Amino acid sequence: MNQQLDLESYLKVSLSPDRMTGYIHFQRCDDDFSVTAQELERLVRQAGISYGILPEALQAIASDPAACSIKETVVAKGLPARQGTDARVLFAIDLSDGFKPEENDSGKVDFKEVNRIRNVQRGQLVARKIEPGDGEAGINVAGEPVAGKRGRDMRLKVGKNVVCNPERTMVYAALDGVFTLTGSETINVFPVYEVNGDVDYRTGNIDFVGTVVIRGNVLTGFKVRAAGDIRVVGGVEGAELESDGSIEITGGIMAGNKGSVKSGKSLRCSFVQDGTVSAGEDVQVSQSIMHSQVKAGDNVLCLGAKGLIVGGSVQAGEAVKARTIGNGMSTATSIEVGVRPELRQELLNLRKTMKTHGEALDKTEKALTLLDQLAASGQISPDKLALRIKLGATKKQTSAELDEVRDRVLEIERSLEDSSTARVEVSGTVYGGTRIVIGRYTRFIKDPASRVSFRYIDGEITMGSMV
Repeated sequence: MNQQLDLESYLKVSLSPDRMTGYIHFQRCDDDFSVTAQELERLVRQAGISYGILPEALQAIASDPAACSIKETVVAKGLPARQGTDARVLFAIDLSDGFKPEENDSGKVDFKEVNRIRNVQRGQLVARKIEPGDGEAGINVAGEPVAGKRGRDMRLKVGKNVVCNPERTMVYAALDGVFTLTGSETINVFPVYEVNGDVDYRTGNIDFVGTVVIRGNVLTGFKVRAAGDIRVVGGVEGAELESDGSIEITGGIMAGNKGSVKSGKSLRCSFVQDGTVSAGEDVQVSQSIMHSQVKAGDNVLCLGAKGLIVGGSVQAGEAVKARTIGNGMSTATSIEVGVRPELRQELLNLRKTMKTHGEALDKTEKALTLLDQLAASGQISPDKLALRIKLGATKKQTSAELDEVRDRVLEIERSLEDSSTARVEVSGTVYGGTRIVIGRYTRFIKDPASRVSFRYIDGEITMGSMV
Protein backbone atom coordinates (compact mmCIF):
# COMPACT_ATOMS: atom_id res chain seq x y z
CA MET A 1 0.00 0.00 0.00
CA ASN A 2 1.77 3.11 -1.21
CA GLN A 3 -0.76 5.91 -1.13
CA GLN A 4 -0.95 7.86 2.10
CA LEU A 5 -4.64 8.66 1.57
CA ASP A 6 -5.49 4.95 1.49
CA LEU A 7 -3.40 4.32 4.60
CA GLU A 8 -5.22 7.07 6.53
CA SER A 9 -8.53 5.42 5.74
CA TYR A 10 -7.34 2.40 7.73
CA LEU A 11 -5.27 3.97 10.49
CA LYS A 12 -5.59 6.94 12.80
CA VAL A 13 -2.78 8.57 14.79
CA SER A 14 -3.64 10.30 18.08
CA LEU A 15 -1.84 11.90 21.02
CA SER A 16 -2.63 11.72 24.72
CA PRO A 17 -3.96 14.93 26.30
CA ASP A 18 -0.54 15.69 27.80
CA ARG A 19 1.14 14.97 24.40
CA MET A 20 3.51 12.53 26.12
CA THR A 21 2.22 9.41 24.31
CA GLY A 22 1.39 8.70 20.67
CA TYR A 23 -1.05 5.99 19.52
CA ILE A 24 -2.11 4.23 16.33
CA HIS A 25 -5.48 2.56 16.16
CA PHE A 26 -7.28 0.85 13.28
CA GLN A 27 -10.46 2.35 11.88
CA ARG A 28 -10.88 -0.82 9.82
CA CYS A 29 -8.73 -3.76 8.82
CA ASP A 30 -9.37 -5.83 5.66
CA ASP A 31 -8.02 -9.32 5.25
CA ASP A 32 -5.63 -8.21 2.50
CA PHE A 33 -4.39 -5.11 4.37
CA SER A 34 -0.62 -4.75 4.59
CA VAL A 35 1.74 -1.98 5.54
CA THR A 36 5.46 -1.51 6.19
CA ALA A 37 7.14 -0.05 9.26
CA GLN A 38 8.55 2.74 7.08
CA GLU A 39 5.07 3.70 5.88
CA LEU A 40 3.84 3.72 9.46
CA GLU A 41 6.70 5.97 10.54
CA ARG A 42 5.88 8.46 7.75
CA LEU A 43 2.25 8.43 8.86
CA VAL A 44 3.25 9.04 12.48
CA ARG A 45 5.59 11.89 11.59
CA GLN A 46 2.98 13.54 9.34
CA ALA A 47 0.65 13.49 12.37
CA GLY A 48 3.13 15.67 14.26
CA ILE A 49 5.04 13.04 16.23
CA SER A 50 8.78 13.56 16.00
CA TYR A 51 10.22 12.30 19.31
CA GLY A 52 10.26 8.96 21.09
CA ILE A 53 8.99 6.89 18.14
CA LEU A 54 9.10 3.17 19.01
CA PRO A 55 10.38 1.15 16.00
CA GLU A 56 9.45 -2.15 17.65
CA ALA A 57 5.83 -1.03 17.99
CA LEU A 58 5.68 -0.03 14.30
CA GLN A 59 7.22 -3.35 13.29
CA ALA A 60 4.67 -5.24 15.41
CA ILE A 61 1.81 -3.55 13.54
CA ALA A 62 3.44 -4.22 10.17
CA SER A 63 4.07 -7.87 11.05
CA ASP A 64 0.55 -8.66 12.25
CA PRO A 65 -2.00 -5.93 11.48
CA ALA A 66 -4.96 -8.11 12.45
CA ALA A 67 -3.63 -8.72 15.97
CA CYS A 68 -2.95 -5.01 16.46
CA SER A 69 -6.33 -3.93 15.14
CA ILE A 70 -8.09 -5.02 18.33
CA LYS A 71 -6.84 -2.10 20.42
CA GLU A 72 -4.76 1.03 20.03
CA THR A 73 -1.00 0.63 20.04
CA VAL A 74 1.49 2.95 21.74
CA VAL A 75 3.98 4.02 19.05
CA ALA A 76 5.76 6.92 20.75
CA LYS A 77 6.70 7.94 24.28
CA GLY A 78 8.00 11.30 25.45
CA LEU A 79 10.67 11.95 28.04
CA PRO A 80 8.88 12.97 31.27
CA ALA A 81 10.09 16.03 33.11
CA ARG A 82 11.70 15.35 36.47
CA GLN A 83 10.60 17.06 39.63
CA GLY A 84 13.26 18.93 41.54
CA THR A 85 14.31 18.09 45.07
CA ASP A 86 11.97 19.27 47.81
CA ALA A 87 12.91 22.06 50.15
CA ARG A 88 14.38 20.85 53.42
CA VAL A 89 15.81 22.07 56.70
CA LEU A 90 19.53 21.78 57.41
CA PHE A 91 20.19 21.95 61.13
CA ALA A 92 23.33 23.67 62.37
CA ILE A 93 23.03 21.65 65.58
CA ASP A 94 24.22 18.06 65.86
CA LEU A 95 21.02 16.00 66.16
CA SER A 96 22.73 12.61 66.20
CA ASP A 97 22.20 10.48 69.27
CA GLY A 98 25.54 10.74 71.05
CA PHE A 99 24.12 8.92 74.08
CA LYS A 100 26.43 5.89 74.26
CA PRO A 101 27.16 5.13 77.92
CA GLU A 102 29.61 2.42 78.91
CA GLU A 103 28.08 -0.74 80.36
CA ASN A 104 30.11 -2.70 82.91
CA ASP A 105 30.07 -6.48 83.48
CA SER A 106 27.06 -6.25 85.80
CA GLY A 107 25.03 -4.38 83.17
CA LYS A 108 24.89 -1.09 85.07
CA VAL A 109 24.93 2.14 83.10
CA ASP A 110 26.24 5.46 84.43
CA PHE A 111 23.91 8.12 83.02
CA LYS A 112 25.42 10.87 85.22
CA GLU A 113 28.52 11.30 83.07
CA VAL A 114 26.59 12.03 79.87
CA ASN A 115 25.34 15.49 78.94
CA ARG A 116 23.03 15.33 75.93
CA ILE A 117 21.54 18.84 76.24
CA ARG A 118 22.05 20.75 72.96
CA ASN A 119 23.07 24.14 74.32
CA VAL A 120 22.92 27.20 72.06
CA GLN A 121 23.81 30.85 72.58
CA ARG A 122 21.76 33.93 71.73
CA GLY A 123 22.24 34.86 68.06
CA GLN A 124 23.60 31.43 67.10
CA LEU A 125 22.44 29.98 63.77
CA VAL A 126 20.46 26.82 64.54
CA ALA A 127 18.86 25.95 61.18
CA ARG A 128 18.60 27.08 57.57
CA LYS A 129 16.28 26.29 54.72
CA ILE A 130 17.56 24.64 51.53
CA GLU A 131 15.42 25.90 48.65
CA PRO A 132 13.63 23.40 46.36
CA GLY A 133 15.33 22.37 43.10
CA ASP A 134 14.01 23.38 39.68
CA GLY A 135 13.90 19.86 38.24
CA GLU A 136 14.86 18.68 34.74
CA ALA A 137 12.99 19.47 31.52
CA GLY A 138 11.44 16.72 29.39
CA ILE A 139 10.28 16.40 25.77
CA ASN A 140 6.83 15.40 24.54
CA VAL A 141 6.27 13.26 21.45
CA ALA A 142 5.75 16.39 19.34
CA GLY A 143 9.34 17.37 20.13
CA GLU A 144 8.27 20.24 22.37
CA PRO A 145 10.10 20.87 25.65
CA VAL A 146 8.24 20.11 28.89
CA ALA A 147 9.31 22.30 31.79
CA GLY A 148 10.76 20.55 34.82
CA LYS A 149 8.59 20.73 37.92
CA ARG A 150 10.01 22.61 40.86
CA GLY A 151 10.25 20.61 44.08
CA ARG A 152 7.76 21.14 46.88
CA ASP A 153 8.41 24.20 48.99
CA MET A 154 8.06 24.33 52.76
CA ARG A 155 8.01 26.86 55.55
CA LEU A 156 10.38 26.78 58.45
CA LYS A 157 8.40 25.81 61.54
CA VAL A 158 9.40 28.39 64.10
CA GLY A 159 8.49 27.90 67.74
CA LYS A 160 9.62 29.49 71.00
CA ASN A 161 12.62 31.82 71.47
CA VAL A 162 13.94 31.75 67.89
CA VAL A 163 13.99 34.42 65.16
CA CYS A 164 14.27 34.34 61.35
CA ASN A 165 15.99 36.57 58.81
CA PRO A 166 13.65 38.64 56.55
CA GLU A 167 13.72 35.96 53.85
CA ARG A 168 12.74 33.29 56.42
CA THR A 169 15.59 31.05 55.35
CA MET A 170 17.71 31.24 58.53
CA VAL A 171 16.72 30.53 62.15
CA TYR A 172 18.66 31.98 65.09
CA ALA A 173 18.41 31.46 68.85
CA ALA A 174 16.79 34.41 70.60
CA LEU A 175 18.28 33.48 73.99
CA ASP A 176 20.76 31.16 75.67
CA GLY A 177 19.17 27.78 76.22
CA VAL A 178 18.67 24.28 74.87
CA PHE A 179 17.80 23.53 71.23
CA THR A 180 14.70 21.32 71.10
CA LEU A 181 12.51 19.95 68.33
CA THR A 182 8.88 19.43 69.32
CA GLY A 183 6.04 17.84 67.35
CA SER A 184 6.12 18.28 63.55
CA GLU A 185 9.80 19.36 63.70
CA THR A 186 9.04 22.78 65.20
CA ILE A 187 12.28 24.61 66.10
CA ASN A 188 12.57 25.98 69.65
CA VAL A 189 15.20 27.20 72.10
CA PHE A 190 14.12 26.59 75.70
CA PRO A 191 15.79 27.67 78.90
CA VAL A 192 16.44 24.89 81.40
CA TYR A 193 14.66 24.62 84.76
CA GLU A 194 16.60 22.70 87.40
CA VAL A 195 15.34 21.16 90.64
CA ASN A 196 18.19 20.42 93.04
CA GLY A 197 16.45 17.69 95.03
CA ASP A 198 13.24 15.70 94.98
CA VAL A 199 9.97 16.79 93.47
CA ASP A 200 7.88 16.83 96.63
CA TYR A 201 5.81 19.19 98.74
CA ARG A 202 8.72 21.65 98.76
CA THR A 203 8.57 22.15 95.00
CA GLY A 204 4.96 21.23 94.23
CA ASN A 205 3.93 20.24 90.72
CA ILE A 206 6.02 21.53 87.82
CA ASP A 207 4.63 22.86 84.53
CA PHE A 208 7.41 24.41 82.46
CA VAL A 209 7.82 25.67 78.87
CA GLY A 210 11.38 24.35 78.53
CA THR A 211 13.56 21.48 79.66
CA VAL A 212 13.35 20.26 83.25
CA VAL A 213 16.32 18.71 85.04
CA ILE A 214 15.51 17.06 88.40
CA ARG A 215 18.51 16.15 90.55
CA GLY A 216 16.54 13.85 92.81
CA ASN A 217 13.45 11.65 92.78
CA VAL A 218 9.89 12.35 91.65
CA LEU A 219 7.64 11.18 94.46
CA THR A 220 4.20 9.57 94.26
CA GLY A 221 1.34 11.89 93.46
CA PHE A 222 3.32 14.75 91.93
CA LYS A 223 3.22 15.97 88.33
CA VAL A 224 5.98 17.19 86.03
CA ARG A 225 5.03 18.69 82.66
CA ALA A 226 7.60 20.02 80.16
CA ALA A 227 7.31 21.42 76.65
CA GLY A 228 10.95 20.39 76.15
CA ASP A 229 12.77 17.41 77.68
CA ILE A 230 12.66 15.92 81.20
CA ARG A 231 15.78 14.51 82.82
CA VAL A 232 15.60 12.87 86.24
CA VAL A 233 18.89 12.11 88.00
CA GLY A 234 17.14 9.70 90.34
CA GLY A 235 13.99 7.58 90.25
CA VAL A 236 10.31 8.03 89.58
CA GLU A 237 7.60 6.66 91.85
CA GLY A 238 3.84 6.77 91.17
CA ALA A 239 4.07 10.23 89.61
CA GLU A 240 2.88 11.76 86.35
CA LEU A 241 5.56 12.87 83.90
CA GLU A 242 4.68 14.30 80.49
CA SER A 243 7.07 15.77 77.94
CA ASP A 244 6.79 16.93 74.33
CA GLY A 245 10.48 16.07 73.93
CA SER A 246 12.41 13.13 75.39
CA ILE A 247 12.52 11.73 78.94
CA GLU A 248 15.62 10.25 80.58
CA ILE A 249 15.56 8.69 84.04
CA THR A 250 18.90 7.68 85.55
CA GLY A 251 17.20 5.28 87.94
CA GLY A 252 14.02 3.40 87.28
CA ILE A 253 10.26 3.73 87.44
CA MET A 254 8.66 1.98 90.42
CA ALA A 255 5.11 3.19 90.05
CA GLY A 256 3.04 0.82 92.18
CA ASN A 257 0.36 0.93 89.46
CA LYS A 258 -0.02 4.68 89.93
CA GLY A 259 0.74 7.64 87.69
CA SER A 260 2.22 7.50 84.20
CA VAL A 261 5.23 8.58 82.15
CA LYS A 262 4.53 9.95 78.67
CA SER A 263 7.20 11.16 76.22
CA GLY A 264 6.55 12.82 72.87
CA LYS A 265 9.87 11.49 71.57
CA SER A 266 12.13 8.90 73.26
CA LEU A 267 12.13 7.45 76.80
CA ARG A 268 15.18 5.97 78.54
CA CYS A 269 15.46 4.45 82.01
CA SER A 270 17.01 1.47 83.79
CA PHE A 271 13.79 -0.39 84.73
CA VAL A 272 9.99 -0.13 84.79
CA GLN A 273 7.97 -1.93 87.46
CA ASP A 274 4.17 -1.79 87.79
CA GLY A 275 4.13 1.31 85.61
CA THR A 276 2.41 2.85 82.60
CA VAL A 277 4.78 4.46 80.11
CA SER A 278 4.55 5.61 76.50
CA ALA A 279 6.78 7.30 73.93
CA GLY A 280 6.22 8.70 70.46
CA GLU A 281 9.47 7.10 69.28
CA ASP A 282 11.59 4.55 71.21
CA VAL A 283 11.42 3.19 74.76
CA GLN A 284 14.89 2.05 75.88
CA VAL A 285 15.16 0.15 79.16
CA SER A 286 18.55 -1.24 80.18
CA GLN A 287 17.43 -3.76 82.81
CA SER A 288 13.80 -4.91 83.06
CA ILE A 289 10.16 -4.20 82.29
CA MET A 290 7.98 -6.00 84.83
CA HIS A 291 4.17 -6.10 85.02
CA SER A 292 3.85 -2.79 83.18
CA GLN A 293 1.97 -1.22 80.29
CA VAL A 294 4.51 0.07 77.76
CA LYS A 295 3.76 1.72 74.41
CA ALA A 296 6.22 3.04 71.81
CA GLY A 297 5.54 4.58 68.42
CA ASP A 298 8.70 2.94 67.03
CA ASN A 299 10.65 0.41 69.13
CA VAL A 300 10.87 -1.02 72.64
CA LEU A 301 14.47 -2.03 73.42
CA CYS A 302 15.38 -3.96 76.58
CA LEU A 303 18.89 -5.19 75.84
CA GLY A 304 20.96 -4.65 79.01
CA ALA A 305 22.67 -7.41 80.98
CA LYS A 306 19.27 -8.51 82.30
CA GLY A 307 17.08 -7.32 79.44
CA LEU A 308 13.90 -8.86 80.88
CA ILE A 309 10.29 -8.28 79.88
CA VAL A 310 7.75 -10.17 81.99
CA GLY A 311 4.06 -9.64 82.70
CA GLY A 312 1.88 -6.81 81.46
CA SER A 313 1.72 -5.55 77.90
CA VAL A 314 4.38 -4.09 75.59
CA GLN A 315 3.32 -2.44 72.32
CA ALA A 316 5.52 -0.98 69.58
CA GLY A 317 4.89 0.36 66.10
CA GLU A 318 7.97 -1.37 64.67
CA ALA A 319 9.88 -3.81 66.90
CA VAL A 320 10.37 -5.19 70.41
CA LYS A 321 13.87 -6.45 71.23
CA ALA A 322 14.83 -8.06 74.53
CA ARG A 323 17.13 -10.66 76.04
CA THR A 324 14.34 -12.49 77.86
CA ILE A 325 10.55 -12.41 77.48
CA GLY A 326 8.37 -14.15 80.08
CA ASN A 327 9.64 -16.52 82.77
CA GLY A 328 9.68 -20.17 83.79
CA MET A 329 6.37 -19.71 85.64
CA SER A 330 4.62 -18.90 82.32
CA THR A 331 3.56 -15.46 83.52
CA ALA A 332 1.17 -13.97 80.96
CA THR A 333 3.13 -11.47 78.87
CA SER A 334 1.75 -9.68 75.81
CA ILE A 335 4.00 -8.32 73.03
CA GLU A 336 2.35 -6.39 70.18
CA VAL A 337 4.11 -4.89 67.14
CA GLY A 338 3.26 -3.74 63.63
CA VAL A 339 1.00 -0.77 64.28
CA ARG A 340 1.38 2.38 66.34
CA PRO A 341 -0.31 1.85 69.75
CA GLU A 342 -2.48 4.94 69.37
CA LEU A 343 -3.98 3.40 66.21
CA ARG A 344 -4.90 0.24 68.11
CA GLN A 345 -6.59 2.35 70.77
CA GLU A 346 -8.31 4.46 68.12
CA LEU A 347 -9.63 1.28 66.48
CA LEU A 348 -11.09 0.09 69.80
CA ASN A 349 -12.73 3.47 70.35
CA LEU A 350 -14.11 3.56 66.81
CA ARG A 351 -15.66 0.11 67.18
CA LYS A 352 -17.40 1.27 70.36
CA THR A 353 -18.61 4.35 68.48
CA MET A 354 -19.89 2.16 65.63
CA LYS A 355 -21.88 0.10 68.13
CA THR A 356 -23.47 3.11 69.85
CA HIS A 357 -24.20 4.86 66.54
CA GLY A 358 -25.69 1.68 65.12
CA GLU A 359 -27.97 1.24 68.13
CA ALA A 360 -29.03 4.90 67.99
CA LEU A 361 -29.72 4.66 64.26
CA ASP A 362 -31.82 1.53 64.78
CA LYS A 363 -33.96 3.26 67.43
CA THR A 364 -34.36 6.32 65.21
CA GLU A 365 -35.46 4.23 62.22
CA LYS A 366 -38.03 2.34 64.33
CA ALA A 367 -39.48 5.61 65.63
CA LEU A 368 -39.60 7.04 62.10
CA THR A 369 -41.43 3.93 60.87
CA LEU A 370 -44.20 4.48 63.43
CA LEU A 371 -44.45 8.18 62.61
CA ASP A 372 -44.54 7.42 58.87
CA GLN A 373 -47.47 5.06 59.48
CA LEU A 374 -49.33 7.80 61.37
CA ALA A 375 -48.63 10.27 58.58
CA ALA A 376 -49.86 7.81 55.94
CA SER A 377 -53.14 7.36 57.83
CA GLY A 378 -53.56 11.12 58.28
CA GLN A 379 -53.53 10.81 62.08
CA ILE A 380 -50.24 12.59 62.83
CA SER A 381 -50.43 15.57 65.21
CA PRO A 382 -48.37 18.77 64.74
CA ASP A 383 -45.96 17.86 67.55
CA LYS A 384 -45.47 14.36 66.10
CA LEU A 385 -44.87 15.94 62.69
CA ALA A 386 -42.17 18.18 64.18
CA LEU A 387 -40.65 15.12 65.87
CA ARG A 388 -40.69 13.27 62.55
CA ILE A 389 -38.75 16.09 60.86
CA LYS A 390 -36.26 16.22 63.74
CA LEU A 391 -35.73 12.44 63.69
CA GLY A 392 -35.21 12.54 59.92
CA ALA A 393 -32.41 15.07 60.36
CA THR A 394 -30.96 12.99 63.21
CA LYS A 395 -31.01 9.87 61.05
CA LYS A 396 -29.20 11.65 58.23
CA GLN A 397 -26.52 13.01 60.55
CA THR A 398 -26.02 9.71 62.39
CA SER A 399 -25.76 7.81 59.09
CA ALA A 400 -23.13 10.25 57.81
CA GLU A 401 -21.12 9.97 61.04
CA LEU A 402 -21.39 6.17 60.94
CA ASP A 403 -20.08 6.13 57.36
CA GLU A 404 -17.10 8.26 58.41
CA VAL A 405 -16.34 5.92 61.32
CA ARG A 406 -16.57 2.85 59.07
CA ASP A 407 -14.20 4.42 56.54
CA ARG A 408 -11.67 5.16 59.28
CA VAL A 409 -11.97 1.62 60.67
CA LEU A 410 -11.26 0.19 57.21
CA GLU A 411 -8.28 2.51 56.84
CA ILE A 412 -6.78 1.37 60.14
CA GLU A 413 -7.50 -2.30 59.41
CA ARG A 414 -5.65 -1.96 56.09
CA SER A 415 -2.65 -0.55 57.96
CA LEU A 416 -2.76 -3.58 60.26
CA GLU A 417 -2.20 -5.77 57.20
CA ASP A 418 1.05 -3.95 56.36
CA SER A 419 3.27 -5.53 59.01
CA SER A 420 6.14 -6.74 56.82
CA THR A 421 8.81 -4.79 58.74
CA ALA A 422 7.46 -5.50 62.23
CA ARG A 423 9.35 -7.99 64.36
CA VAL A 424 10.00 -9.34 67.85
CA GLU A 425 13.60 -10.36 68.60
CA VAL A 426 14.71 -12.37 71.64
CA SER A 427 18.48 -12.76 72.03
CA GLY A 428 18.02 -14.98 75.10
CA THR A 429 14.86 -16.99 75.85
CA VAL A 430 11.14 -16.51 75.26
CA TYR A 431 8.97 -18.54 77.65
CA GLY A 432 5.54 -20.11 77.52
CA GLY A 433 2.69 -17.79 78.47
CA THR A 434 3.92 -15.16 76.03
CA ARG A 435 1.46 -13.78 73.48
CA ILE A 436 2.94 -12.37 70.26
CA VAL A 437 0.73 -10.05 68.16
CA ILE A 438 1.90 -8.72 64.78
CA GLY A 439 -0.66 -6.51 63.05
CA ARG A 440 -3.94 -8.38 63.42
CA TYR A 441 -2.41 -11.84 63.87
CA THR A 442 -1.66 -13.60 67.17
CA ARG A 443 0.63 -16.45 68.21
CA PHE A 444 0.80 -18.00 71.69
CA ILE A 445 4.12 -19.40 72.90
CA LYS A 446 3.77 -22.75 74.65
CA ASP A 447 7.36 -23.93 75.01
CA PRO A 448 10.58 -21.98 75.72
CA ALA A 449 12.75 -21.06 72.72
CA SER A 450 16.15 -19.38 72.55
CA ARG A 451 17.62 -16.79 70.16
CA VAL A 452 14.52 -16.43 68.01
CA SER A 453 12.74 -13.71 66.09
CA PHE A 454 9.07 -13.45 65.12
CA ARG A 455 7.82 -11.92 61.85
CA TYR A 456 4.62 -11.86 59.82
CA ILE A 457 5.12 -13.84 56.59
CA ASP A 458 2.45 -15.13 54.18
CA GLY A 459 -0.52 -14.78 56.51
CA GLU A 460 1.03 -16.11 59.72
CA ILE A 461 3.53 -15.26 62.44
CA THR A 462 6.69 -17.28 61.87
CA MET A 463 9.45 -18.02 64.37
CA GLY A 464 13.00 -18.13 63.05
CA SER A 465 16.50 -18.27 64.48
CA MET A 466 18.36 -15.02 65.06
CA VAL A 467 21.46 -14.62 62.95
